[in-house]
Amino acid sequence: MDLSGKLLIAMPGMQDPRFEHAVVLICAHGDDGAMGLIVNKPLPKPEMSDLFEQLDIPMAKEDETGPQPILFGGPVETGRGFVLHSLDWAGAEDAMTVAPDLAMTGTRDILEDIAAGQGPERSVMALGYAGWGPGQLEQEILDNGWLTCDGDTELALSGDYANKWVAALGLMGIDPRTLSATAGHA
Repeated sequence: MDLSGKLLIAMPGMQDPRFEHAVVLICAHGDDGAMGLIVNKPLPKPEMSDLFEQLDIPMAKEDETGPQPILFGGPVETGRGFVLHSLDWAGAEDAMTVAPDLAMTGTRDILEDIAAGQGPERSVMALGYAGWGPGQLEQEILDNGWLTCDGDTELALSGDYANKWVAALGLMGIDPRTLSATAGHA
């Protein structure tokens, strides 16, 4: 089972508060484990403009859409940044494709291009990532910690962070009010 490009949706009984109501895009999954980015938990600070300032990356102009949040990508390596983006970026050949129309880049050049107005049309920045050792994610799924569904680029890149968990469940036709915090096996 390869979950690359799939979404994980935290079940109501998720014990780890860092993953409560989380929606995670799995970027890589294999025998060595899995790596993903939480796509629905914006950090209060820093914002993208703060990050550009900290990294001495000049901005071409102020973003007219307002402050762009940075996401809490997960509890592993929280000082490391990742950009999840559409494939229309000129530097995408160095990006890791995670879905047919979505890639992830962890290098400074994409930040410089975003600041210069030459980045991908759509992107979100995350600090940290979610990681699982061999077999760990599969066991968490069996233990009813996560639901899985096909990835959805629109949902992954959407700025509607407060509603992503419900929207992800909606992709599966599930009303969150019907979910139980307790697991059972028949």
